[in-house]
Amino acid sequence: MGLISAFLIVMGLIIFAYIGSSISGLQPLFAVVFPYVALIIFIVGFVVRIIKWGKSPVPYRIPTTAGQQFSLPWIKQNKIDNPSTGWGVLLRMFFEVFMFRSLFRNAKSEMMNGKLYIGSNKWLWLGALTFHYSFLVILLRHLRFFAVKTPWCISMLASLDSFLQIGSPLLFITDIFIACAILYLLGRRIFNVQVRYVSLPSDYFPLFLILGIITTGILMRYFVRVDIVSIKELALGLIYLNPSVPEGIGSIFYIHLFLVSVLFAYFSFSKLMHMGGVFLSPTRNLANNNRMKMHVNPWEYPVKHRHYEEYEDEFREKMKKAGIPVEKE
Repeated sequence: MGLISAFLIVMGLIIFAYIGSSISGLQPLFAVVFPYVALIIFIVGFVVRIIKWGKSPVPYRIPTTAGQQFSLPWIKQNKIDNPSTGWGVLLRMFFEVFMFRSLFRNAKSEMMNGKLYIGSNKWLWLGALTFHYSFLVILLRHLRFFAVKTPWCISMLASLDSFLQIGSPLLFITDIFIACAILYLLGRRIFNVQVRYVSLPSDYFPLFLILGIITTGILMRYFVRVDIVSIKELALGLIYLNPSVPEGIGSIFYIHLFLVSVLFAYFSFSKLMHMGGVFLSPTRNLANNNRMKMHVNPWEYPVKHRHYEEYEDEFREKMKKAGIPVEKE
């Protein structure tokens, strides 16, 4: 049900954008109003969630440990998976953010012929890494629409992305990579029984939404002709807060822009917020120095403790009657 409902919602958004953008006079709603509202929701929601997470108390060190802790001098420490210094944490966060190290170390278990087998599971790591880096490159390439003169670094990135020089217009390699990656991630949730069992509509919806964005973008790039000059004129008007809606852009662009706006508005309320949350995760950004430094809980209120001797002095006679041994007769 979660799969079908998420698919129907995305299809409804596409139909809504197609019909709405085809009605005369409603183009400014999809070209100006929705993008501005989505951007405001994204910024406010992102900041609010980061502040909320930042205020969460973390009184003790709770880092995830996946290697040897700092101990005796002749015992080799795993400085990346079990860091004890700030530099070790920085190195661990670098590999986590840019290389998805914890996902690379992910293993899968399966029962075969009555025996438990544990093996490597690198396909998920490869699919996630491909998707995120392709998405980043595509996002950077789109910056050329928001600048009067395309920066040299963006032009160089686009040239590297299309170095195979296949077809006209040139084929971007990241378009193929991100399409394959999103189909793999979606297919994994659909066809893997264990993953499908724990999947919710909130897991399928962003995948279908991003798939719709990718599909409309590829259609505009290679199959459906759109007026790039008018699109850049609209983008420059949005970025300089002087929007104007040129004529003849086409419904497919409005569908693409509307889906992007929905993604931005939905971002801070979804699991996609792991982009910001990874930096605030105490299981990743804390050093495991519990043996070297005493950590006191600042929120711990004073409690009156009672020693066992005091307890026995108060209940000695009752303990004797109940047959409970006592230290003092």
